[in-house]
Amino acid sequence: MSAHLRLRVTAAAESALRGGHPWVYAESLRGQNRPGETGELAAIYDRRDRFLAIGLFDPDSPLRVRALHVGKPTRIDREWWRQRLRQAIARRRGLFDERTTGFRWVHGESDGWPGLVLDRYAQTVVVKLYTAAWLPHWSEIVPLIREELQPERLVLRLSRNIQELAKDQFRRVDGEILFGPPLDSPVVFLETGLQFEADVLRGQKTGFFLDQRENRRQVEALAKSRHVLNVFSFSGGFSLYAARGGASSVTDIDISPHALRAANRNFDLNRSIPAVQACRHAVVQTDAFDWLERSGSDKFDLIVLDPPSLAKREAERPGALVAYRKLVRGAFKRLSKAGILVAASCSAHVSASSFFETVREASRECGRSSTELATTAHPADHPAGFPEAQYLKCIYLRSEKPK
Repeated sequence: MSAHLRLRVTAAAESALRGGHPWVYAESLRGQNRPGETGELAAIYDRRDRFLAIGLFDPDSPLRVRALHVGKPTRIDREWWRQRLRQAIARRRGLFDERTTGFRWVHGESDGWPGLVLDRYAQTVVVKLYTAAWLPHWSEIVPLIREELQPERLVLRLSRNIQELAKDQFRRVDGEILFGPPLDSPVVFLETGLQFEADVLRGQKTGFFLDQRENRRQVEALAKSRHVLNVFSFSGGFSLYAARGGASSVTDIDISPHALRAANRNFDLNRSIPAVQACRHAVVQTDAFDWLERSGSDKFDLIVLDPPSLAKREAERPGALVAYRKLVRGAFKRLSKAGILVAASCSAHVSASSFFETVREASRECGRSSTELATTAHPADHPAGFPEAQYLKCIYLRSEKPK
C-alpha cells in the first residue's frame, strides 16, 4: 500500500489555511511525497512538520487541494461525512416552511463541502460538482444523501470543465439520475407559494437560480401598480413575483427562446392567483444590451437588471464593470420618473463595493438623482464563508422626480 499523500505548502498558504481559507493553489505547493490521484485525501504539513490540514486532491486543477479540515488530525470516514451533512442541514432548519420546497441544502466550501452543492426541488435533490475529486467518494456520499434527506430521486450535474474526465475515468455524465424514477419534464417546486419549474437535467446551474429568492421577494413588495421590465429574465422569476405583487404589466427580455418559453410556463402554473391572472405578461427575445441601447418611448416604473456572470475570471473584471455601467445607463433611459432600478451582479471577481459604486456613478452620469433604498447579498441558505464565495450583490435605487 502506498504511503499517504503528504504535501507542504508556502508560508502564505499555511497562513491562509489557518485563517479559514479552503483552497490551496498549485503554485502554493512546495513539495509532495509522491504523485497524487484525483480525489485522494491529501495531508498538509507545516514547516515544522506538524499536521496542518487535510483535503481533496485534484491533480488536474490549478486549485490543487480543497480543504476539508484544518487543525488537529482527524479521521475522514463515513460517519465524519454524515456529521458534516447533518451540520449543513441543521443550518437550514427553520428557514423555510411548506410554501418553499426549493432551496440549497449544501453550499460548497461555506458548508464544509468544497466544490459541491446540493439543491432541493420538491422531492428531487440535485448535486452539482465543480471538481472531479468528489467522484472517488461517491459510494460513501450518495447513500448518505439518500439516508439523511430521503429524496425521491437524486440527479448529478457536472461543471463543464470536469465532464470529459468524469465520463472517461468514472463513467459519470452530466444530467444522470443516480437513483429514483426517470424524468420526462421539468420538476415543479414551490417558492413562497409560487410554482416554478426547474430543468434539473439540462438547465443552468442545478436548474434554477435559488440564490435570488430574497431579492425576488423585495421586488414583489415594490411592484404594486407598476409597469415592470425584467432584463436577462431567464425563466421569469422576478417577473412572477412582481405579478403577484400587483404589477400592472411585466415585460421579459432574454436572448434565449428556451428561457422565455419557460417564463410563460411559469406564469401558466400560477394563473389561479388573481394578481398573476390580471398582470399583462409580454416576452421579447433579443440581446438585452442592444435593446436597452435602442431608443424607445416605453417607460417602466421598475426595472430589474440581473445579467449572467460578466467576469468569470479576474482578467475580465475591467470589462465587466464597463458592461455594468452600460446596462445601468441603458436602463435609466427606460426608467420613469420616480422609477426603481434593481441591479444585481453574480460575478465573484467584481466586489460588492466596485459594483455598487459603478451603478451609482452610472446613475449620476445619466443626470438622474436617486435615493439608495437597499443593498443585499447572499441569502441564508447560500452562506459565503470566504472572500471568493461572495459573488452575489444587489442594489436598489429610486430615481427622484425633478424639482
